[in-house]
Amino acid sequence: MTGRRGREPAGFPPSRWVDSFIEMMAAERGAAVNTLDSYRHDLDDFSGFTAGRGRQPEDADPTMIRKYLARMTGAGLSPRTAARRLSALRQFFLFLLSDDYRGDDPTATIDSPHQGRSLPKYLSEEEVERLLDRAHVHSGPEGARLIALIEVLYACGLRVSELVGLPLGALSRDGMILIVRGKGAKERMVPLNEEASAALVAYLAHRTHFIPQALHGRSPWMFPSRAKQGYLTRARFGQLIKVLAGEAGIDPKRVSPHVLRHSFASHLLAHGADLRALQQMLGHSDIATTQIYTHVLDERLKSLVRAAHPLSVHGPR
Repeated sequence: MTGRRGREPAGFPPSRWVDSFIEMMAAERGAAVNTLDSYRHDLDDFSGFTAGRGRQPEDADPTMIRKYLARMTGAGLSPRTAARRLSALRQFFLFLLSDDYRGDDPTATIDSPHQGRSLPKYLSEEEVERLLDRAHVHSGPEGARLIALIEVLYACGLRVSELVGLPLGALSRDGMILIVRGKGAKERMVPLNEEASAALVAYLAHRTHFIPQALHGRSPWMFPSRAKQGYLTRARFGQLIKVLAGEAGIDPKRVSPHVLRHSFASHLLAHGADLRALQQMLGHSDIATTQIYTHVLDERLKSLVRAAHPLSVHGPR
């Protein structure tokens, strides 16, 4: 079977409540396209499960939800994936509760799957320097764009979707500030360092090279392309950064736009950045999300003690 609802039995009607929930998330909460796609995927998967048992997803009870979680465990899905899908279900049933379709929340008594806290993956400062140096070897329009993308990503710690989707007007007149629209359509100001600002200015001289001829040199995007959405895709940028990693002698599997975002945060914090300021630059709505980077520092300190402390090196006297 193919299609968005391919997991549902043939002839089983799709849930109008799932569609209504997605519309609400887009219209009232301003959820990003990627967030909406994630909710849609997770709720469609649950819809397929309930349909196989003769029910619509909005009519599920706690027992059915527990069986759904058990099926995911049996299928070998990670606790992180199961927790994400349960989170989508919680939001869905809260929506049904607020719309008076249901008088209860069947997820209220269900605990989230236990997840081991994984530390963010990041590159060392020396590895980032190698990546940046290698980018600057590239020339021409493609090289100027690659340099600008890497410099801005590491200087600002943007999400990859925020970076590739920057509008041309996001850059301040002095070229030192970016106005970034993040999750939930929230705007924040992120400062550029001199290297990133210079890289953007140098790239803008080549920007029209990437605008499709049909648009006659006009595009609202900072990084235009022939892609359907009109700007460079996340997948294409991911490919470019992995090729660059290989050229810099770094395992491409260790490098991605998100790893550079983590590197930005980890390195800033290691050099004494304020956690609240870092939260604002990263666009985190909750400081708890930002605090995970303090665990990175904890691990660094532990490693330093193990490597350099006399008692760690020579053992107890």
